Amino acid sequence: MASRARVRAPELTGKGGWLNTGGNELTLSDLRGRIVILDFWTFCCVNCLHVLDELRELEERHRDTVVIVGVHSPKFVHEAEHEAVVDAVERYGVEHPVLDDPELATWKQYAVRAWPTLVVIDPEGYVVAQHAGEGHAHALEKLVEELTAEHEAKGTLRRGDGPYVPPEPVATDLRFPGKAVRLPGGTFLVSDTTRHQLVELAADGERVLRRIGSGERGLDADSFNEPQGLALLPDGRVAVADTVNHAIRVFDPGTGALETVAGTGRQWWQGSPTSGPAREVDLSSPWDLAWWQDRLWIAMAGVHQLWTYDPATDTVRVAAGTTNEGLVDGPAAEAWFAQPSGLAAAGDRLWIADSETSAVRWVERDQDDDGYRVRTAVGTGLFDFGHRDGAADQALLQHPLGVTALPDGSVAIADTYNHALRRFDPARGEVTTLATDLREPSAAVLADDDIVVVESARHRLTRLRLPEEAVRVESVAHRTQRAATEVASGTLRLDVVFQAPAGQKLDTRYGPSTRLLVSATPPELLAEGAGPDTDLARDLVLADGVTEGVLHVSAMAASCDDDPAIEYPACHVHQQDWGVPVRVVDGGAARLALVLAGMDAEA
Repeated sequence: MASRARVRAPELTGKGGWLNTGGNELTLSDLRGRIVILDFWTFCCVNCLHVLDELRELEERHRDTVVIVGVHSPKFVHEAEHEAVVDAVERYGVEHPVLDDPELATWKQYAVRAWPTLVVIDPEGYVVAQHAGEGHAHALEKLVEELTAEHEAKGTLRRGDGPYVPPEPVATDLRFPGKAVRLPGGTFLVSDTTRHQLVELAADGERVLRRIGSGERGLDADSFNEPQGLALLPDGRVAVADTVNHAIRVFDPGTGALETVAGTGRQWWQGSPTSGPAREVDLSSPWDLAWWQDRLWIAMAGVHQLWTYDPATDTVRVAAGTTNEGLVDGPAAEAWFAQPSGLAAAGDRLWIADSETSAVRWVERDQDDDGYRVRTAVGTGLFDFGHRDGAADQALLQHPLGVTALPDGSVAIADTYNHALRRFDPARGEVTTLATDLREPSAAVLADDDIVVVESARHRLTRLRLPEEAVRVESVAHRTQRAATEVASGTLRLDVVFQAPAGQKLDTRYGPSTRLLVSATPPELLAEGAGPDTDLARDLVLADGVTEGVLHVSAMAASCDDDPAIEYPACHVHQQDWGVPVRVVDGGAARLALVLAGMDAEA
């Protein structure tokens, strides 16, 4: 086994304390003898949710030697609330200890730069690997096997039960519902996300009429996996965004039949087809759906895009977005989104809740060609959020998950992390607050003169009368609490560190196996170095006169089995997007290292 740098793992500290441990505090000394995988995550981040799913199989297979510890490291103010972390741990089925670190203390100790990041600690308490982004399950499996053999031989491996203690289940009719749709008969169909079911409620929004699905994770005629978005189709059936199954299902309320119309059950990766027969193309965490312009539009949160499903041809295709994460308007093929999570069709516009940029945006026909154009109504970017009403170009939201078209042409916004229902009026260009004291509203649906809000963290539907006047609230503005990286002016060396997992090598059979895309907000921050290339290292030149901004770095590497005897080697894609706030100061760093996989030798 190759020798590794001996870096002692810093202690795990977090002001919020521990979850899933039965009330016990954990230290690294308590975990000595076990292989520990720290998962730095935050519950707004869809890539973090992908990693939770990637880790499930490894966690089960090595339960007697491996302890996964989630370190919850918030981006948004709401995510620093302890009760919100408690909810998220249950909502996403996290079955390992979680440290609530609202002040990013452990994040800073481990010099983490991105969500998600995985850090591996050996049984003697030393850091041996770091991985950013998704796609590392295979590499972790190999590393765990190596560490198990090495430390079993040394006598430093301790097998046994881990420290995970499941919380007591809570009896409610719904559990973290995601979206809802009103059926023609006046009843409501709700995605009961955490219980992997759909639930039909009576017209009062309370009485359960029936449950659809077994309640177990799966992709068959009687199961879902954390379903979210729902859309009523012209024929009376309901399309379902089966999020963690990476599939689109169709449910017939009349017959109870459930079928898969799009997706393979596998997650889309860079290089996969972006159009074709609907059941042959991979999808990535579809979060919401809307029927618009004779197609089913899909908020593909997992890759920051909008896709469409055309039932007439039984095909899917990308409709908008590049897969880069951010807020960029323009022609659909050039636009950037950040985890689009809510859709609402309204005449010639398709409204979008773009959650990670805390924005409301829309798609419309491009008057200059036959395509579409993306525009922003509210929101400025990845790191600015809050609760501020007024002119749309100054208003602030906090991670909205839903939009609802209102009869007067305005849009209701499920402003999820502000626990509020907001309204954008295109005619006046203003944002107001309709209701507060909701708990993580994730969607809303019209019911005659009322609006019925999906109060996800209160596990219920809440009926509100649409008020004629807005609620007044005190304005609050926030920026993400991640500290900016101080860099020197002039040339900044960017190194994306990638070391292929044991037994693998970079796949160069068909050309370069790595990709690096760099941009900045504001764009003027970079005088040179923006754009795509295949080298994972690059010299960036920072422009004179721009003292702060965000570097957007997207990296991908493909590695395959390194054994000539294997005719068809297994390959794995590793990818991550970083948004790195930087501040130009005298004496700042001249090198920026981002670890995709492995260890930074120059750290």
